[in-house]
Amino acid sequence: MTLEKRRPVALVIGVAAGLGTSICTTLARAGYQVVGIARSNRVETDLSRNIEADGGFYKHVICDVGEADQVAQNIDEIEAALGPIDVAVCNAHQLLIKPFDQTGPAEFESVWRNSCFGAMSVAHAVIPHMVSRGKGTIIFTGATAALRGGARFSAFASAKFALRGLAQSLAREYGSSGVHVVHCLLDGLIWEPQTVARFNPDRESCMEPEAIAKAYLDLIQQDKSVWSHEIDFRPFGEKF
Repeated sequence: MTLEKRRPVALVIGVAAGLGTSICTTLARAGYQVVGIARSNRVETDLSRNIEADGGFYKHVICDVGEADQVAQNIDEIEAALGPIDVAVCNAHQLLIKPFDQTGPAEFESVWRNSCFGAMSVAHAVIPHMVSRGKGTIIFTGATAALRGGARFSAFASAKFALRGLAQSLAREYGSSGVHVVHCLLDGLIWEPQTVARFNPDRESCMEPEAIAKAYLDLIQQDKSVWSHEIDFRPFGEKF
Protein backbone atom coordinates (compact mmCIF):
# COMPACT_ATOMS: atom_id res chain seq x y z
CA MET A 1 0.00 0.00 0.00
CA THR A 2 1.32 3.43 -0.98
CA LEU A 3 0.90 6.18 1.58
CA GLU A 4 0.22 9.62 0.14
CA LYS A 5 2.18 12.45 1.72
CA ARG A 6 -0.05 14.89 3.58
CA ARG A 7 -0.47 18.20 1.81
CA PRO A 8 0.44 21.10 4.09
CA VAL A 9 -2.31 23.43 5.33
CA ALA A 10 -2.25 27.22 5.07
CA LEU A 11 -4.67 29.49 6.89
CA VAL A 12 -5.21 32.97 5.44
CA ILE A 13 -7.05 35.46 7.63
CA GLY A 14 -8.73 38.43 5.98
CA VAL A 15 -9.51 37.20 2.48
CA ALA A 16 -10.77 39.97 0.22
CA ALA A 17 -10.27 40.79 -3.45
CA GLY A 18 -6.65 41.73 -4.04
CA LEU A 19 -3.95 40.73 -1.59
CA GLY A 20 -6.03 38.16 0.30
CA THR A 21 -7.12 36.27 -2.81
CA SER A 22 -3.60 36.50 -4.29
CA ILE A 23 -2.09 34.93 -1.17
CA CYS A 24 -4.62 32.10 -1.31
CA THR A 25 -4.01 31.45 -5.01
CA THR A 26 -0.22 31.55 -4.65
CA LEU A 27 -0.17 29.14 -1.70
CA ALA A 28 -2.60 26.76 -3.43
CA ARG A 29 -0.33 26.64 -6.48
CA ALA A 30 2.57 25.87 -4.15
CA GLY A 31 0.74 22.74 -2.97
CA TYR A 32 -1.02 23.96 0.17
CA GLN A 33 -4.55 23.12 1.20
CA VAL A 34 -5.72 26.68 1.69
CA VAL A 35 -8.40 27.80 4.14
CA GLY A 36 -9.51 31.40 3.91
CA ILE A 37 -11.25 33.21 6.74
CA ALA A 38 -13.30 36.34 6.16
CA ARG A 39 -16.33 38.14 7.53
CA SER A 40 -18.27 37.51 4.30
CA ASN A 41 -18.41 35.12 1.36
CA ARG A 42 -18.04 37.80 -1.34
CA VAL A 43 -14.94 36.24 -2.90
CA GLU A 44 -15.68 32.60 -2.12
CA THR A 45 -17.24 31.44 -5.40
CA ASP A 46 -14.69 32.96 -7.78
CA LEU A 47 -11.73 32.09 -5.57
CA SER A 48 -12.81 28.47 -5.11
CA ARG A 49 -13.48 28.09 -8.84
CA ASN A 50 -10.12 29.52 -9.85
CA ILE A 51 -8.09 27.50 -7.36
CA GLU A 52 -9.91 24.23 -8.03
CA ALA A 53 -9.63 24.72 -11.80
CA ASP A 54 -5.87 24.94 -11.26
CA GLY A 55 -5.88 21.64 -9.34
CA GLY A 56 -5.68 23.20 -5.90
CA PHE A 57 -7.75 23.05 -2.72
CA TYR A 58 -9.63 25.91 -1.13
CA LYS A 59 -12.10 26.09 1.74
CA HIS A 60 -13.80 29.32 2.80
CA VAL A 61 -14.84 29.98 6.41
CA ILE A 62 -16.92 32.92 7.57
CA CYS A 63 -15.70 34.10 10.95
CA ASP A 64 -15.30 37.32 12.90
CA VAL A 65 -11.63 37.32 13.88
CA GLY A 66 -12.43 39.80 16.63
CA GLU A 67 -14.17 36.97 18.50
CA ALA A 68 -11.50 34.70 19.98
CA ASP A 69 -13.88 31.81 20.71
CA GLN A 70 -15.03 31.73 17.08
CA VAL A 71 -11.44 31.71 15.88
CA ALA A 72 -10.38 28.89 18.20
CA GLN A 73 -13.40 26.75 17.30
CA ASN A 74 -12.88 27.18 13.57
CA ILE A 75 -9.19 26.37 13.78
CA ASP A 76 -9.92 23.22 15.79
CA GLU A 77 -12.39 22.14 13.10
CA ILE A 78 -9.96 22.92 10.29
CA GLU A 79 -7.17 20.88 11.89
CA ALA A 80 -9.55 17.98 12.58
CA ALA A 81 -10.60 17.92 8.93
CA LEU A 82 -7.36 18.70 7.08
CA GLY A 83 -4.49 18.23 9.52
CA PRO A 84 -2.17 20.59 11.39
CA ILE A 85 -1.90 24.17 10.19
CA ASP A 86 1.59 24.72 8.81
CA VAL A 87 1.24 28.37 7.81
CA ALA A 88 -0.96 31.17 9.14
CA VAL A 89 -1.10 34.52 7.34
CA CYS A 90 -2.79 37.23 9.40
CA ASN A 91 -3.91 39.72 6.80
CA ALA A 92 -7.11 41.09 8.36
CA HIS A 93 -7.38 44.75 9.26
CA GLN A 94 -9.83 47.61 9.48
CA LEU A 95 -8.72 50.93 8.07
CA LEU A 96 -10.16 54.03 9.69
CA ILE A 97 -9.05 57.51 8.59
CA LYS A 98 -10.78 59.98 10.86
CA PRO A 99 -9.94 62.90 13.16
CA PHE A 100 -9.24 61.69 16.66
CA ASP A 101 -11.90 63.93 18.25
CA GLN A 102 -14.48 62.33 15.96
CA THR A 103 -13.36 58.75 16.63
CA GLY A 104 -15.57 57.10 19.22
CA PRO A 105 -14.45 54.39 21.66
CA ALA A 106 -16.44 51.71 19.81
CA GLU A 107 -14.78 52.57 16.50
CA PHE A 108 -11.34 52.62 18.09
CA GLU A 109 -11.91 49.21 19.69
CA SER A 110 -13.28 47.75 16.46
CA VAL A 111 -10.15 48.75 14.54
CA TRP A 112 -7.96 47.22 17.25
CA ARG A 113 -9.98 44.00 17.41
CA ASN A 114 -9.84 43.44 13.66
CA SER A 115 -6.25 44.61 13.13
CA CYS A 116 -4.47 43.24 16.21
CA PHE A 117 -6.66 41.22 18.58
CA GLY A 118 -7.78 38.91 15.76
CA ALA A 119 -4.15 38.16 14.88
CA MET A 120 -3.46 37.39 18.53
CA SER A 121 -6.43 34.98 18.57
CA VAL A 122 -5.10 33.16 15.52
CA ALA A 123 -1.57 32.94 16.92
CA HIS A 124 -2.89 31.76 20.28
CA ALA A 125 -4.73 28.91 18.56
CA VAL A 126 -2.00 27.70 16.18
CA ILE A 127 1.26 28.23 18.09
CA PRO A 128 0.89 25.36 20.61
CA HIS A 129 0.46 22.85 17.77
CA MET A 130 3.38 24.36 15.82
CA VAL A 131 5.60 24.18 18.90
CA SER A 132 4.65 20.55 19.48
CA ARG A 133 5.73 19.72 15.90
CA GLY A 134 8.79 21.97 16.02
CA LYS A 135 7.84 23.93 12.90
CA GLY A 136 5.40 26.43 11.45
CA THR A 137 5.22 29.92 9.98
CA ILE A 138 3.11 32.89 11.01
CA ILE A 139 3.09 36.02 8.86
CA PHE A 140 1.60 39.29 10.07
CA THR A 141 0.74 41.88 7.43
CA GLY A 142 1.82 45.27 8.70
CA ALA A 143 1.61 48.77 7.25
CA THR A 144 3.38 52.13 7.18
CA ALA A 145 1.27 52.99 10.24
CA ALA A 146 3.20 50.38 12.23
CA LEU A 147 6.19 52.75 12.21
CA ARG A 148 4.65 56.20 12.33
CA GLY A 149 1.22 57.45 13.25
CA GLY A 150 -0.14 60.01 10.83
CA ALA A 151 -2.83 62.58 11.47
CA ARG A 152 -6.33 61.01 11.41
CA PHE A 153 -4.81 57.52 11.76
CA SER A 154 -4.92 57.25 15.57
CA ALA A 155 -7.00 54.05 15.68
CA PHE A 156 -5.29 52.30 12.77
CA ALA A 157 -1.75 53.30 13.74
CA SER A 158 -2.14 52.24 17.36
CA ALA A 159 -3.47 48.85 16.23
CA LYS A 160 -0.64 48.36 13.74
CA PHE A 161 1.97 49.44 16.32
CA ALA A 162 0.50 46.79 18.62
CA LEU A 163 0.58 44.15 15.88
CA ARG A 164 4.25 44.84 15.28
CA GLY A 165 4.97 44.51 19.00
CA LEU A 166 3.05 41.23 19.10
CA ALA A 167 5.10 39.89 16.19
CA GLN A 168 8.39 40.87 17.83
CA SER A 169 7.45 39.22 21.11
CA LEU A 170 6.27 35.99 19.48
CA ALA A 171 9.37 35.76 17.28
CA ARG A 172 11.62 36.00 20.31
CA GLU A 173 9.53 33.62 22.40
CA TYR A 174 8.94 30.86 19.84
CA GLY A 175 11.70 31.11 17.24
CA SER A 176 13.90 28.64 19.13
CA SER A 177 10.95 26.21 19.12
CA GLY A 178 10.88 26.19 15.33
CA VAL A 179 8.12 28.72 14.74
CA HIS A 180 9.02 31.34 12.15
CA VAL A 181 7.26 34.63 12.91
CA VAL A 182 7.45 37.37 10.29
CA HIS A 183 6.17 40.95 10.29
CA CYS A 184 5.79 42.26 6.72
CA LEU A 185 5.59 46.02 6.53
CA LEU A 186 3.70 47.07 3.40
CA ASP A 187 4.84 50.65 2.92
CA GLY A 188 2.52 51.90 0.20
CA LEU A 189 -0.78 51.30 -1.54
CA ILE A 190 -1.76 47.88 -2.87
CA TRP A 191 -3.42 47.64 -6.27
CA GLU A 192 -6.77 46.15 -5.28
CA PRO A 193 -10.43 47.18 -5.66
CA GLN A 194 -10.79 48.78 -2.24
CA THR A 195 -7.64 50.88 -2.77
CA VAL A 196 -8.78 52.06 -6.18
CA ALA A 197 -12.21 52.99 -4.82
CA ARG A 198 -10.78 54.92 -1.88
CA PHE A 199 -7.68 56.62 -3.36
CA ASN A 200 -7.88 56.24 -7.18
CA PRO A 201 -4.08 55.86 -7.54
CA ASP A 202 -1.97 55.19 -10.62
CA ARG A 203 -1.24 51.50 -10.89
CA GLU A 204 2.49 52.09 -11.28
CA SER A 205 2.55 53.76 -7.87
CA CYS A 206 1.07 50.67 -6.18
CA MET A 207 2.30 47.27 -5.06
CA GLU A 208 0.97 44.34 -7.09
CA PRO A 209 -0.80 41.83 -4.81
CA GLU A 210 0.58 38.86 -6.73
CA ALA A 211 4.12 40.12 -6.16
CA ILE A 212 3.49 40.49 -2.42
CA ALA A 213 2.02 36.98 -2.29
CA LYS A 214 5.09 35.57 -4.03
CA ALA A 215 7.32 37.35 -1.52
CA TYR A 216 5.27 35.81 1.30
CA LEU A 217 5.82 32.36 -0.19
CA ASP A 218 9.56 33.03 -0.37
CA LEU A 219 9.51 33.89 3.35
CA ILE A 220 7.64 30.68 4.15
CA GLN A 221 10.24 28.67 2.26
CA GLN A 222 13.26 30.31 3.90
CA ASP A 223 15.85 28.00 5.40
CA LYS A 224 15.82 28.32 9.18
CA SER A 225 19.48 29.35 9.15
CA VAL A 226 18.51 32.62 7.41
CA TRP A 227 15.06 33.47 8.77
CA SER A 228 13.80 37.00 8.27
CA HIS A 229 11.72 38.52 11.04
CA GLU A 230 10.80 41.95 9.71
CA ILE A 231 10.88 42.92 6.06
CA ASP A 232 9.47 45.94 4.28
CA PHE A 233 7.99 46.17 0.79
CA ARG A 234 7.26 49.29 -1.20
CA PRO A 235 6.79 50.25 -4.87
CA PHE A 236 9.91 51.57 -6.56
CA GLY A 237 8.70 55.18 -6.60
CA GLU A 238 7.55 55.33 -2.98
CA LYS A 239 9.30 57.91 -0.78
CA PHE A 240 10.50 56.72 2.63
